[in-house]
Amino acid sequence: MVNLVEKCIYVLSVIYTVPREYKIGGHTAAPNSIRYLVSLKSTSGQHFCGGSLVHRYWVLTAAHCNIGAEQMMIVAGDYKVNIFEGTEQYAKPRILVIHPLYNRSTNNADIMLIKLRAPMVLNKYVSLAPLPRQGTGVAEGHVCRVSGWGYNSLEGGQVPVTLRTVTVPIVSTARCNSSDSFNGNITANMICAGYSTGGKDACKGDSGGPLVCDRRIYGVVSWGNGCGDAKFPGVYTAVSRFRRWIDQTIYENMTNT
Repeated sequence: MVNLVEKCIYVLSVIYTVPREYKIGGHTAAPNSIRYLVSLKSTSGQHFCGGSLVHRYWVLTAAHCNIGAEQMMIVAGDYKVNIFEGTEQYAKPRILVIHPLYNRSTNNADIMLIKLRAPMVLNKYVSLAPLPRQGTGVAEGHVCRVSGWGYNSLEGGQVPVTLRTVTVPIVSTARCNSSDSFNGNITANMICAGYSTGGKDACKGDSGGPLVCDRRIYGVVSWGNGCGDAKFPGVYTAVSRFRRWIDQTIYENMTNT
């Protein structure tokens, strides 16, 4: 099983010396069309995870994207991650808040909030992500959209530069947990999305990015078994299970901004 923790580490150590392909089955997003999407970069400027701006001071991402606050930079307003376009805003993290139930082995509660040292300025390139209410769900078959600067395969290809996006339908937990798929490893804090024929999926570098359904972020790219495998849909952290935690965390940490 390929865990996106491993994918994230692999991105940091290898992808910028070995060319890679783009997201599986995706296409180039329109410039500045996904204004809440941010790039998490290492201090050397390498993109390794995505995230969503949910408050001027706060970014929502995956817990497994944690490489330490001192090792990362948050970039909003990005479109081509390796090219300076003049629309970017940069901020260093102040604190990283990982959900207390996060389990690195099972990927349960793979969600993290990053408080920025300085607020992002909202403009025509940067906006806030809309979140679902606590406990709301998305029906099986509902088509959602995942976006990021991730790769097309685990082997070979070209370094992605331009933001990519792809649509995928929600897969029921029962089907995703079947013996033909993840065999009981999908918890109540996860949702699955992908086609029964495979071929469209998130992949390395997409970790922490948004799965958007009905214009709200219902999922955070978490883990999977390969990329685009027909038997194994992409697995996302179910954001609606954590809406109260998100709001409470932001409220409790709003001092000393």
